[in-house]
Order: sequence, then structure tokens, then C-alpha cells
Amino acid sequence: MKLSDLEFKPGWASTSVTILLVPLFLSLGFWQLDRSQQKAILQATFAERFIRPPIPLTEVDTSDPESQYRRVVVTGRYDGRQFLLDNQVDNNQRPGYHVLTPLQLREGKSILVNRGWLPLGSSRQKLPNVNIDGSGYVTITGSLTKPANPGLLWGKATGEDLKWPRVIPYVDYQQLTILLSYPLEPIVISLEPGTPNGYWYDRQSLFRGIGPERHQAYAVQWLILAMSTVIIYFVINTNRASHS
Repeated sequence: MKLSDLEFKPGWASTSVTILLVPLFLSLGFWQLDRSQQKAILQATFAERFIRPPIPLTEVDTSDPESQYRRVVVTGRYDGRQFLLDNQVDNNQRPGYHVLTPLQLREGKSILVNRGWLPLGSSRQKLPNVNIDGSGYVTITGSLTKPANPGLLWGKATGEDLKWPRVIPYVDYQQLTILLSYPLEPIVISLEPGTPNGYWYDRQSLFRGIGPERHQAYAVQWLILAMSTVIIYFVINTNRASHS
């Protein structure tokens, strides 16, 4: 193909690479746009549910996905056998733990309470002091959430060390139920800021990931890569036509 004194002669190698990369970059860009929309809906859902007054946990079906982010109030007694969910970071990307404490309810059920984040100590052998008084009943308010997971379920769900608090890599309700010898509700209560016996708390962590703005930025990057690949393809395969 000739345009004025320029001649476009695509090679098979560059054509093959372009055909491979451009659809890939486009699909990743549109996937990130879709993730952005999902996160926006998630945040709107959380905001709407967070402003509602808390309701008794007994009025919520904790197995229903629609119960997530609902504010609840519950009375129970803390179990001193606690879990430190490993590989959790704060806003400054400092490593630490989420403190998960079983709460045994008056109704006979039990649920894990996320009391917040604590930093990793000087070593993994020196665990933070998370002792709590479990002799009496307490009434707490918090949001129903899913526990943070590492993505890859590596290691034993009940931890490698037998001492308490038990450091765990992820939450497996079935395995923790066996360890505690009583069933757990399939969800976690994240304490509200300022609650007694609570630690540092980040509301953004409830979304378990990045916000919609970051996904939009990633989408723009992938779409720019797709456009740049096309431009580079035409540039490297276009030369001045030779005149005989």
C-alpha cells in the first residue's frame, strides 16, 4: 500500500505480535472498566447500608450475601482464644495482623469479631498482646464483612504454631470451628471506630481492594498501550517508497 511517497509493507512478525497484543490490551482495559463499575456499585451499597441504624444480629441471615456491610448490634462474651490474620497492611503498606476474636452469643451462636489492625512486631516470634477480658457479656456494634484473604490459600488454615493467639494465613470457618469446638457464623463483624477493645480501623479495607478510580486509571493505561501498539506497528512498517 502506497500513500504519496510512503509505502506500508507490514512484516509477518510485527503483524502477528500486533494481532496478539492489541486484543489482549483492549480486553484488559475493558475488564478494568467493568471492575471500576463493580467497585462503584459496591461503595454505593456500603455507603447506603452504613448510614442505616444497626439492627440485632438475630434479625439478619448471615449466610445471605445481601447481609454484607449491614450494621448490627450483638451481645456476647469474648473467647480468649484469638486469631491473628497474617499479611494485612495499613494505609502505609506496613505489615501486620487483623485481630479476630470469637464472640459467643447469648443465643448459642458464635461469630468472629475483627477488632482491628496491629503492626508486625520486631519479629514473627514476638506477637502483639491482644489479651481481652472474656468473663462478662459485652454489647458491640459493627459491620458484617468478609475476612480479608491473601489470594493464594497457602499453609494450614489453623496456623503452624499451637500457642495462642494463633497466627493464621486465611479464614476457613470449617477448620476454625473444629479447632474451637463450636460452630462459627460464616461472616465477620468489623468493629466500628472508637469501640472499646478495638484497634486501628480503616473503612476502605471493607472494600477489600482498590477503589474504582484506580481501576479507571489501569483501564486508561491498557487502552493507551493498545493504541500505542497500533501506532508503532504502522511506524515500523512504513518507509519511503523507492523510485526507479
